[in-house]
Parts: sequence; C-alpha cells; structure tokens
Amino acid sequence: MFTRTLGKSGIKVSAMGLGCWAIGGPLWYSEGTDRLPLWWGKVDDSESIQAIHRALDLGVSFFDTADSYGAGHSERVLGQALVGKRHQVIVATKFGEVFDEETKDWLGYPHPDGVLTPAFIRQSCEASLRRLDTDYIDLYQCHWRDYDPSLAADLVPVLKDLVAEGKIRWYGWSTPYPERARVFAAGEHCVAIQYNYNLLERNPEMLVLCEEYNLASIARGPLAMGLLTGKFRPDSQIYQDDVRSFLWDLQQGKEAKQLEMLQAIREILTQDGRTLPQAALGWLWARGTQIIPITGFRTVKQVEENVGALEFGPLSSEQMREIDRVLGKYVDLDALNLLD
Repeated sequence: MFTRTLGKSGIKVSAMGLGCWAIGGPLWYSEGTDRLPLWWGKVDDSESIQAIHRALDLGVSFFDTADSYGAGHSERVLGQALVGKRHQVIVATKFGEVFDEETKDWLGYPHPDGVLTPAFIRQSCEASLRRLDTDYIDLYQCHWRDYDPSLAADLVPVLKDLVAEGKIRWYGWSTPYPERARVFAAGEHCVAIQYNYNLLERNPEMLVLCEEYNLASIARGPLAMGLLTGKFRPDSQIYQDDVRSFLWDLQQGKEAKQLEMLQAIREILTQDGRTLPQAALGWLWARGTQIIPITGFRTVKQVEENVGALEFGPLSSEQMREIDRVLGKYVDLDALNLLD
C-alpha cells in the first residue's frame, strides 16, 4: 500500500483518504429569503457505510469529516461504519461552525462576538466524540478558514489540554491562508493543514509552509468538486439540492474555462491507463511528498476508482512538465494560485 506520513506525528496513513462531506446529507444556508444547499444531494446511509467498508478492505486508513457536514450526520455515519474497526484508521474531524441538528441549518460561526472560546471548543469536541462513537479524535482541525490570526494563538492552550486529556491526539487548521496556518504550525501536536489544492487550483505558499514545519498537506477538493472527473460538460444539469448548482457556471464561468483546459490535457493524464480522477490524484502526489488528497465519495464504485490511483502512484516528471506546458497556452500558470 502506497502510504504517506501524517506530518510530525510520524504516523503512516494511506496516501489518499476519504473526505466525508458528501455523505453528510442535507445542510442549508439562508441568504435573504433563499434557502441554499450546502450539500451534494440525496444520500443513502447504507450505501455510504458499504463504501467505507470497501475502502477499509482496499487499505484506506484516513477519513476526514467535520461536525457541520450534514449538521452532524456525516460524523454519525462514519462512526457507525467504524464500529469494531476504529483502531484500524485515523479519523480527522473539525470544529468552529454553528448549526442546528434538527432543522439542518448552517448558522455560520459563533455568535455574538465571533470568538472561538475554550468552552465552545470543548463542547464541540465532546459532541463529535459522541457522534463518532469514539473515545478519541486523531486529528482535530479548526474549520473557520479566515478566523482572526491575532486570536488564533488563544486556541492552542485548549487544544493542548485536549491532547493531554486523551480526547484528541493532534490538531491542525483547515485554511488556505499561510499567515493563519503559521500560528499553529510550530506547535508540537500540530501535524497538518488542510486546504484546497488540485491540478487547476494551487497554493504554492502553503505547500512551502507545510514542508518547512513538517506538516501534512491535506488536499481538499483534489478533484475540484468533481470537475476533474470528466463527468461534466457545459450543458450538464446539476440538481438544485446540490451545492454546485449555485457555485458553478459551466457555460460562462471559470468552470467553463477549466473544462476546456481539462480536455486539452486529457490525453497526457490518461496515457498510461489511468482514469481522469486517478490522474488528478497522481498529479497531487507528484507535487509533494507530504500531500495527502482526500476524495469525496457516495458509492462503492467511486471508492474503487479513486483507490485504484494508489496502484499507479505519482505522475512522471515528464507528464508534469507537459501538463504545465499545455495549460500555459490557456492561462498564466500563476493565475491558478488561489491566493493571487
């Protein structure tokens, strides 16, 4: 099994993990009179559990979720799937968002002062432990991506206390901003930063920071919310209860240009027998030895295809150069950097 090290923890995990947002089920966000989806459409819990079990059979040992995914439902489903198997895996979850478990409404961040207090973090941790049906969380990550960095240092003492109490083993931050990640980075038990990173959306500054501090780069969105799977065309229809229905514009938005670029490099990506998702994962592994992509899933078939990428491993240096050469005809490569 192709593995990666989870930062300074020294723990070996499968070189890709499963991201559990898509199996969380309904979560809604109110904007004016509109109630917008923050999820991926209809889910079947039994199918989700089957997919997790299949991933375990195939050697996947890293699972990432968050308390807000489906207003706690993702954690519950993952916990159910791991009954009797918890010792086999590393479980990561997140804190920092507020939601209503009954109405499935996302309420934003702690109110009224917008500060993550020790009491809030402890309450969130205890709730996640209950939903996951576990005694400990391996990796506990701040989910407030743009939390005030001047306040972030105040989070470290309570996270260290939770480590000392055995409720969490390590901590990290889900944020694309290096100046925020740096607040946590030097901590003895900070082992990972999670941020968007894929073939068409890059963050070289964060990659360098993670290398500097020996942190795992957990690549969220490795398939660009499915865009890199090759399943979508400009005329593709997306259900209104799918978060992508209001995030994407496949005909005139940036996604239309991304589809064009993907088509231009398709042959390079698949020339050695990989599918497009497998090649997108191979691209990430070739970008850095600390990168651990987490792919979303809802079915056994999706898990099997994505895990199949482990058999191929990283793309070759020749493929990497050719991809950038072709993409350079469509866009200044620096324009792919999310923070520029």
